[in-house]
Amino acid sequence: MPKKTVTIVLLITMILGMAACKPSKKRYQAQFLELFDTVTTIIGYSEDEESFTECVQMIYDGLEIYHQLYDIYNDYEGINNIKTINDNAGIAPVVVDKRIIELLKFSKEAYELSGGKVNVAFGAVLAVWHDYREKGIENPEAAELPPMELLKEKAQHTDINKLIIDEEASTVYLEDPQMRLDVGAIAKGYATEQLARQLKEKGIDGILISVGGNVRAIGGRQEVQREWNVGIQNPDRDSDEQYLLITKIMNLSLVSSGDYERYYTVDGEEYHHIIDPETLMPAKYFTAVSILCKDSGMADALSTAIFSMPLEEGKRLIEGLDNTEALWVMEDGELIYSSGFESFIKK
Repeated sequence: MPKKTVTIVLLITMILGMAACKPSKKRYQAQFLELFDTVTTIIGYSEDEESFTECVQMIYDGLEIYHQLYDIYNDYEGINNIKTINDNAGIAPVVVDKRIIELLKFSKEAYELSGGKVNVAFGAVLAVWHDYREKGIENPEAAELPPMELLKEKAQHTDINKLIIDEEASTVYLEDPQMRLDVGAIAKGYATEQLARQLKEKGIDGILISVGGNVRAIGGRQEVQREWNVGIQNPDRDSDEQYLLITKIMNLSLVSSGDYERYYTVDGEEYHHIIDPETLMPAKYFTAVSILCKDSGMADALSTAIFSMPLEEGKRLIEGLDNTEALWVMEDGELIYSSGFESFIKK
């Protein structure tokens, strides 16, 4: 199960162009389900199905590598991944691919930027919530909350300073034997961003990729030379309106976090998956937040961060960042925008 649910929905009417292929009016779409335990959607225009399939295969192959490297649940033959690091906590440093080193360096930057709201060393606490949530979904009548004493004990093993990265030796070591990494708040967005940069280097432009809703626009809609239209899902499950609004994006990422898809119910109350590091309970400030910025990894991290912050604190963080905008959805349905967000809304 993914650790983070993102809730951007691609509009069925969106059109993509692919500069790496000759211009054509023929539209193709591809989806696959295996990677990052979510749906990846790619839509594009190409001269023929074969050339489009080659582009899709390139995307799949790239994401597959990141999926295996960043997996915390499964082993892969010949690969040391995040699970391998966790399995060797307090035992020995693990030699890893540089793509893990770079992810964890980025994660430390996100930790500092967010004041600790995004912490990849928070895995011991998240694992408890994951287990209780899984059991509650499988057997709703027996669903229960994790004991606070257990959560507090696990929280003693979340010090990111005990995540030791040796770039020269290309190793990662967890000094605390009970510490566990969980990169779910960052990994999908980070991997999407790295893949987007690789595609750009290969000359592929004018494409929109959604990895479980982590939306990354590479260029714009080439056949009309303008932005993509991307809808933000309405968090009100009882509403007839599918979207809160439609955004216009080009060379940008759009990522959302919400309380309404990955949750379970205990005694009639819903408990979602985004856990506030301070309270050790699901954050209760908003029903959803969305981030617009150039870097999909940063958008992923910031969506988790501001979801667990009071509104004014989150506003200060967003307004202090260049080329970054946010939308907050309050419990009563009110929409709050950062200073520049409304300029991206399709009228």
